Amino acid sequence: MLRLRQICLVAPELTRSVAHLESVLGLKTCFHDPGVERFGLKNALLPIGTNFIEIVAPFQDGTTAERYLQRRNGPGGYMVIMQCDDVERRKKRMKNLGVRLVTVIDNEPHHAIQMHPKDTGGAIMETGLDKRGSDPASPWTPAGDDWKNFVATKIVSSLAAAELQSDEPDRLASRWSEVLEVPLLQRDKTYSLQLENASLRFTQNKDARGEGLRALDIKVNDRNELLRRARIIGCDIDENSVHINGIYFNLLS
Repeated sequence: MLRLRQICLVAPELTRSVAHLESVLGLKTCFHDPGVERFGLKNALLPIGTNFIEIVAPFQDGTTAERYLQRRNGPGGYMVIMQCDDVERRKKRMKNLGVRLVTVIDNEPHHAIQMHPKDTGGAIMETGLDKRGSDPASPWTPAGDDWKNFVATKIVSSLAAAELQSDEPDRLASRWSEVLEVPLLQRDKTYSLQLENASLRFTQNKDARGEGLRALDIKVNDRNELLRRARIIGCDIDENSVHINGIYFNLLS
């Protein structure tokens, strides 16, 4: 089992970015994880259906997140976090593939590994599990104990895909396919991996920001209201997407 569970965005300042996601997408913050403070970060988790958008922001100098903001010239995508049921096996597999682990999380009931982006490309990749259950609506430690009470679906209902851009999308997609053990699919010049509940899409660079997480596909229940809210706060928008915190949110019916 491999399921997209959480997308982590990075921002220079937390409050404003969270407010924009709450305002435009109609989401609610369910949790602030004190555990990320050891990395010099503050965060917020917002459920989108049974998935989550996380935003992290550095409060100390010299953090990995701060360097990432500088390298990609501002806020944007940072991590792709997936739920699995075999962390220990994947940990051994990473060693065999020569993929370094930047973090190993062994805090009952949450166990996860984070892969070094220089060994995978694109973004920080994480696979993890919560021993309390593997159902999409089961507990998820990073989101706190009562995240289901904060699910708001009036505007948006779910996360359908994440898009990573690269000068060599075929190479990047092939590496992620190898690391995650998910078959690589190709249609024209777009490459993708189909997870249990969402897809990972790999495309040619579309801007000057370089390789990284560029867009999220979200299923929308009230497109007109979403666009109205986006205009109020001055988001870049078109008929099919809004730009918030350095990420394009593609609007799916």
